[in-house]
Amino acid sequence: MSATDEKAAKLGPEADATPAHEPESVDAAVLPSGWKYKRISLFGKLMPWYASPKIQLGLVAFVCFMCPGMFNALGGLGGGGKADATLADNMNTALYSAFAIFGFFGGTFVNKLGIKWTLAFGGIGYGIYAIALLVSVHTEVQGFSLFAGVLLGVCAGLLWTAQGTIMISYPQENQKGQYFAWFWGIFNMGAVIGSLIPLGENINTKGNVTVSDGTYIGFIVLMFFGAILALLLCNAEDVVRKDGSRVILMKNPTWQSELYGLYETLRFEPFVILLFPMFFCSNWFYTYQFNAVNGAYFNTRTKPLNSLLYWTAQIIAAAIWGYALDSERLSRSMRAKIALGVLFVLTFAIWGGGYSFEKTYTRETVAAEDFHFTDWTDSNYVGLMFLYMFYGLFDAAWQATVYWFLGALSNSGRRSANFVGFYKGIQSVGTAIVNNLDARKLSFEAEFISNWALLGAALVFAAPVILLKIRDHVAAEEDLKGTDETLEDVLPAGHPEKAGEV
Repeated sequence: MSATDEKAAKLGPEADATPAHEPESVDAAVLPSGWKYKRISLFGKLMPWYASPKIQLGLVAFVCFMCPGMFNALGGLGGGGKADATLADNMNTALYSAFAIFGFFGGTFVNKLGIKWTLAFGGIGYGIYAIALLVSVHTEVQGFSLFAGVLLGVCAGLLWTAQGTIMISYPQENQKGQYFAWFWGIFNMGAVIGSLIPLGENINTKGNVTVSDGTYIGFIVLMFFGAILALLLCNAEDVVRKDGSRVILMKNPTWQSELYGLYETLRFEPFVILLFPMFFCSNWFYTYQFNAVNGAYFNTRTKPLNSLLYWTAQIIAAAIWGYALDSERLSRSMRAKIALGVLFVLTFAIWGGGYSFEKTYTRETVAAEDFHFTDWTDSNYVGLMFLYMFYGLFDAAWQATVYWFLGALSNSGRRSANFVGFYKGIQSVGTAIVNNLDARKLSFEAEFISNWALLGAALVFAAPVILLKIRDHVAAEEDLKGTDETLEDVLPAGHPEKAGEV
């Protein structure tokens, strides 16, 4: 049996009975045989099958909850939990330099190796990174610290490309914002819970000191558990959506075909280059927010509280933003234009408020022995708390919009992997640069201005893509270009696109 016949056979013997319209309920889906497609009833509700987009998104969200979620909680303390951020800055420079390379080419690895193994390997680096920070508390091992940074860069590049592929190619077109909201909520719940570890460990510590060993050990255990959890994922070729359609891939990928696929992706949509500035600055602001604000201005016990509130704001914002992006009251092209406009407003409103705060201190003033590190009991804390929460809200809105824009350009798993690879790779170039600048003690004012300027300019560059290239629907035939699959491989009989109804 040929690979095409084999995949078509997986659509099931009932394919001819599929109604000639997209099913409103998963009950109407045409599912293959096998345990991955069996449905169970829980408390009277029929649950999705194991190889459904919802279950797979949930699994990858919990992997990211354990791995990058805990990494974010650790990084959100400023300096990786250390009083001096220099080592963490150097490790992160190495991390994001490697991330830039492996992220940019990450789509090639995902398409060749598959989602499961790429994610499982990607999770390993997070635990090693936390171990290196713990070791550095007791002895200086510069080589091991930089190795851990590079290794995590390789791992994170692969993990995030695989995650992004699931998030923007598995759901149907009208669910991509919702999938982002669910993923971002679960993922950042890891950072919220992770923030409780140092908060509990250091609740009576009013100075600005390195967190305890127990904090690092807690992170290490959770991170390695996340890497193991990734082995429970299915690969993309096994996933079936509720309308019976499948993810568009290469059936017989080779390293050569997937490297060439990077060029094909740019040829298919060259305008995506105009989104590169949005990619570049999408993590640039973390260094300023985590190190120059939370790490420099607050005491040890207040930092994890700020971190907890920051990631909680992200969860709330992702839910609002993700569901708004999928609202069918307006066409998708109109929603894209509105999202761009709202981001402009948020950029100048939130960062304008941040500028008023930034002018109140410098690197030199926080280094003085008599500087008072702000505690949550201080009278000026509430205003600063809300500013930091709005920074978290802004991050979620920016990331949601970028992922949604990419999802609107294509539904192909193969092409989406390359889009996300470009996103994460270029994002990491920016992050490597800003971490290096922070390690060189760039002034807090210069860091702030660089954020505001880059974010505003990125939106201007992105405007032509949003105005000219975001369409209300991308046909499967268009996504199949450059692959060795056909409509028979990815759509069941009677699907509206086969019947010419879409």
